[in-house]
Amino acid sequence: MTDEQISETTLLLRAWAGGDRAALEKLTPHVYRTLRRIAGRYMRDEREGHSLQATALVHEAYLELVDITNVDWQHRAHFFAISAQIMRNILLDRARRRLAAKRGGDAQRVDLEELPDLGMGRARELVALDEALNALTKVDERKARVVEMRFFGGLSVDETAEVLAVSPETVMRDWKFARSWLQAQIAQN
Repeated sequence: MTDEQISETTLLLRAWAGGDRAALEKLTPHVYRTLRRIAGRYMRDEREGHSLQATALVHEAYLELVDITNVDWQHRAHFFAISAQIMRNILLDRARRRLAAKRGGDAQRVDLEELPDLGMGRARELVALDEALNALTKVDERKARVVEMRFFGGLSVDETAEVLAVSPETVMRDWKFARSWLQAQIAQN
């Protein structure tokens, strides 16, 4: 996106937050491609024959986004971070339902050495990662948000730094710590 498009996106986000429903309609074409990319990242390793496609995930997330009120959208990266969190929750709910349907679901260990390549199709691994991420949130919320934005949202280091109002170096330190911490946490279970 160009600087002009980014600023227009931010203006539309702020207008939408201010109650302008027409701004939401104008905003959609500006953000759809990136939302689709985030959803595609989630869906790339889903099992064959699953019932949810990337487009449907975007649409489910969109339905939740339009109901959000009282959000002071800082900028487009903030919007995409929230969108990624919503998509993560949708997939996590589906994974939990799949596990519950199988009458079990002991969490498996997940090798986080290659965290960005972890497939979302493995319900047990997704649930184990979510539980570890929730535990990290209690220890250090910012580090957990870094993982959420980078891994689940596909945000760059700079975009994550912008959302969290920290330096890119801080994001990288948090990212490295969080990966090690999550790996150790999952290994204990």
